Amino acid sequence: MKIILASNSPRRKELLKGLDLPFEVRVMEDVSEDYPSDIRVEEIAEYIAREKSEAYEDILNADEMVITADTIVVLGKNVLGKPVDRDDAINMLRRLSGKTHKVITGVCFTTIDRKHSFSVTTSVTFKSLTDDEITYYVDTYQPFDKAGAYGIQEWIGYVGVTAIEGSYFNVVGFPVQRIYSELKKFDKTL
Repeated sequence: MKIILASNSPRRKELLKGLDLPFEVRVMEDVSEDYPSDIRVEEIAEYIAREKSEAYEDILNADEMVITADTIVVLGKNVLGKPVDRDDAINMLRRLSGKTHKVITGVCFTTIDRKHSFSVTTSVTFKSLTDDEITYYVDTYQPFDKAGAYGIQEWIGYVGVTAIEGSYFNVVGFPVQRIYSELKKFDKTL
């Protein structure tokens, strides 16, 4: 089975490469990341991953499997997506400061005749961040492509994260241990 990663994320590419499985990247533009307003927050990432997979169903060959994923940050009942600008990123980090939040990644494997999805949740706690720390991070690292306005593998993770419960790689954006386990069940030839 040929694996296709449907993501432009350099972090997802690097993490999947770390599993020593051959894959190619194939990304379709303008794939919707919308979800129904009445869905439980714990189901959003998996829902979006499944929705993304539908864009690939008609172009898959019999020997191909596409992997789609989506990562969200949840603080209480609020979903923090990718910040729209600097002010939004600063406000998100202020909201996360001194609190524990959840990072949820939904993953979907799709072939022409099968679909399997799951999600992984990790709890992350930040120390109380100063405004100087927040603005330094946003201005230096420009985390506008990251849910919750931060990358745990960057400076803010080094100085700000005081606790993590669950998969570190899930917080980076791709829960590779679970992906590997699920791939082995999904495709017995791996």
